[in-house]
Amino acid sequence: MEYIPIIVLVIFIILILIILASCIRIVPQAHAMVIERLGGYQGTWGVGIHFKMPFIDRVAKRVLLKEQVVDFAPQPVITKDNVTMRIDTVVFFQITDPKLFAYGVENPIMAIENLTATTLRNIIGDLELDQTLTSRETINTKMRASLDVATDPWGIKVNRVELKNIIPPTAIQDAMEKQMKAERERREAILRAEGEKTSTILVAEGKKESAILDAEAEKQAAILRAEAKKEATIREAEGQADAILKIQQANADGLRFLKEAAPDGAVLQLKSLEAFAKAADGKATKIIIPSEIQSVAGLVKSITEVAADQK
Repeated sequence: MEYIPIIVLVIFIILILIILASCIRIVPQAHAMVIERLGGYQGTWGVGIHFKMPFIDRVAKRVLLKEQVVDFAPQPVITKDNVTMRIDTVVFFQITDPKLFAYGVENPIMAIENLTATTLRNIIGDLELDQTLTSRETINTKMRASLDVATDPWGIKVNRVELKNIIPPTAIQDAMEKQMKAERERREAILRAEGEKTSTILVAEGKKESAILDAEAEKQAAILRAEAKKEATIREAEGQADAILKIQQANADGLRFLKEAAPDGAVLQLKSLEAFAKAADGKATKIIIPSEIQSVAGLVKSITEVAADQK
């Protein structure tokens, strides 16, 4: 019986220690705790060690302050031209006010999902199919702005919204594939035609350059032939000039020799007769012989006849 008070005392001390330990809370980095006292909001604990009143204070909600990513299932939407497609979205958000996050909405993630679906339907409803497929950046920007405004009272900031996948109907997919195939074939035909055009142009330019080179070569050859002919003509003219000069020089020398020999009148008349004899070898039909030469000619004829009779 003496040990019963001691056991009770030990149990009481252990209970007090457990209660005191339960009143100590350590908040890690990028976390927060919403504290209530007697059912009402008391405060928000940040990073560090904190103490609460036993049986009066309680941790109402633990909040993660890191940026979070939520991938929502594909949502059916209808475009402006009545095409039904399925689009799944990815939302990047971050809790900025733990108090508003704890008391602003019952299920924040479900609320963001439903809000994303309705906002997406409103935006896609104003766009046609082609615009929807080519305007992802515009849709992302509009959705982020709308969601950020709507989630601000909940203490949530939407940093980015991305359309993960756009799934059009099967018939539309087949038509798009055929269109893409036709576009690829068209581009291939254009590239082939451009290649043939370039090849034809290069061949024509090659022929043109070849013709120009041939003409230039012919021109140079003609110039060389003309220069050679000119040189030959000049050499021939120089040769004729030299021949005439030598003939004239010989005639001058002969006249000088005759002058130095001092011939009498009979010799001069004989030389004149020889000159007329040479002139008679040309094409002239008539030759006028002076009387002096005629007498000399007669004398020569007489001397010739006498010589013949003596033989």
